[in-house]
Parts: sequence; C-alpha cells; structure tokens
Amino acid sequence: MVCNRKFSLGFLCKNIFLAPKPITSPVPEAWYPTLSVVMLAIGLVVTASFFIYEATSSTRNRSLTKELTTGAVASVFLANLLAVGRIGFVGLQLSMR
Repeated sequence: MVCNRKFSLGFLCKNIFLAPKPITSPVPEAWYPTLSVVMLAIGLVVTASFFIYEATSSTRNRSLTKELTTGAVASVFLANLLAVGRIGFVGLQLSMR
C-alpha cells in the first residue's frame, strides 16, 4: 500500500490488507450426527408436548404465551436440522458402512 504522507493520517498509512482467516465450524465435524439426532429428539419431544397440551386443555384454560413459546422452541430445534442435520445424517450413513 502506498502512503502519501501529505494527505494521509497516520492510521491510514498502515497496511490494512491482512491475510484472511479460514472459516471453521464452532463444532467438530465428528459431532454432526450426534447433534442432529439430539436436536431432532428435543424438537420432537417439545412438539409432542405442544400437541398434548392442545389436546388436553380446554379453550378457556389455554395460554397464548405458552403456545407461542412451545411452538418457537420446537421450531428452533427442528429448523436447525436444516443446517446440521443434512450433513449429520450423511455422516451417520457414512460411518455405518
């Protein structure tokens, strides 16, 4: 980088082009199958509890906040399967061969 001392400030003269750092997963790839199965199990349990709550409670006793919270938690765990589960189940299938 060329630094023109007449028009630049001191901090602009420093080299701002650093080598890029590689992007790595925060979780080891070996954990993908286990994480996908655990998240699927948690999501299905929360979904089942949501359906049981809806079936057993009367319309007068239902709480909108409980329904929204339970549905949101279930959807978070089941939606993460889109990111982790696809890779995880492929890894699980490969490890079973």
